[in-house]
Amino acid sequence: MDDNTAERLTTAARRARRTGADQDEHSYWGLLDEAVRADGGAAALRVGTALLTSADPLEREVGCDLLSGAADLHAPVRGPVAEALTALARTETEAAVLGSLATGLGRTQDPRVLPALLRLARHEDADLRFHVAVALGFDHGGRPDGEHVRTLIRLTGDEDADVRNWAVFSLGCQLDHDTPAVRAALWRCAADEDAEVRQEAARCLARRHAPGAVELVARLLAADGPGTHLLEAAEILGDPALLPALRAHGDDAGTEEAVAACDPARRARTEDDAWALVLELERRRPGLGAALHAPRHDSVHCLRVTVPGADEDGYSAADLLERAAGDPARAAGLLLAELAG
Repeated sequence: MDDNTAERLTTAARRARRTGADQDEHSYWGLLDEAVRADGGAAALRVGTALLTSADPLEREVGCDLLSGAADLHAPVRGPVAEALTALARTETEAAVLGSLATGLGRTQDPRVLPALLRLARHEDADLRFHVAVALGFDHGGRPDGEHVRTLIRLTGDEDADVRNWAVFSLGCQLDHDTPAVRAALWRCAADEDAEVRQEAARCLARRHAPGAVELVARLLAADGPGTHLLEAAEILGDPALLPALRAHGDDAGTEEAVAACDPARRARTEDDAWALVLELERRRPGLGAALHAPRHDSVHCLRVTVPGADEDGYSAADLLERAAGDPARAAGLLLAELAG
């Protein structure tokens, strides 16, 4: 990052704020992305920290954006970013700066930032509370019944629908805590007046396979139609009882994958093909250690093939089989070729 980067960024940010044009916003964030990717985040840390001391709120906001981007991409700088942003949070009063600051605090994934985020969660500005709801979805450690989770539960009842929606997502999808208090909050939100909030809550309850989730999703499919969250909830649950509600909308509504997950015969075929892929890998490479990973909170379409020493997240069985025209043996060959490469 050269010495003119800070000036270029602040000029671009000022123009974007003045015009509100998408093109100018994209230009600013494009410049910022280039800046935070360079030098392992060290230069972004240096320049961003310096901007935090500016008397100009917009320059402080750019500084927060730089530190936020650096923390997102470069784990080694997260500690210093947490310290710099936590220090600014003690004195900053501008809501726009605090919004960028909250985003950066979240991306550090550092438990030391939680007191600042919890304090900002009570701010009068709804946009800032939204940024806090997003930030609290990062894993900062802590107990399932700790203040971090209690704050998210409180934000699921916020007066602003966007805040409620993201708080539900952070609480129920980003975090995997499954306590009576979390479930109670999600059930309350499943009856929210805002369709996005109630459908997000239904997906979160489906991820926990909560008793009554099947009936809830069927009811919302009939009332709200097949939105993205409800279709994902149906895929996760994979329950044949959801087939009538899904088929009532037809394939044109994007229900095909959800129907496949809930149809017992089709679901079994998907699982059998994925398992055949793993067996073929072991046949060709004895001792490879291939395994099939099926997270409880994911759809059958999200089955992952894992191999020790390879990508720790594994490989999508569905993607491999699609590339191989549904042939497990060909899919195994594709994966072995990737591993060899």
